[in-house]
Amino acid sequence: MATDYDAPRTRPEDEPATASLAVVQARGATAQAPAIDLEDADTAEGIDLPGADLSHEELTIQVIPEQTDEFTCGSCFLVRHRSQRARESRGTVYCIDCEG
Repeated sequence: MATDYDAPRTRPEDEPATASLAVVQARGATAQAPAIDLEDADTAEGIDLPGADLSHEELTIQVIPEQTDEFTCGSCFLVRHRSQRARESRGTVYCIDCEG
């Protein structure tokens, strides 16, 4: 079905055509704004500036060693699943994305 973009738009039923600007603004003022959930990372304290001294910081993530069905690509150095293996050359394994 073709749409006529030049045709005047119809107003929704909850907003009559005779509503004044003051009525529309008053209705918008009484509507509640959604609550914003801020996490600790969303505050300015969670932002690390370039060149900042982070020597006193402690690593808080758990590092999982490479599993038996994974390999590290010799080009992009990402740990990939063995299904992503493209080729091996001189003991170095390459992934499909780097060989692509």
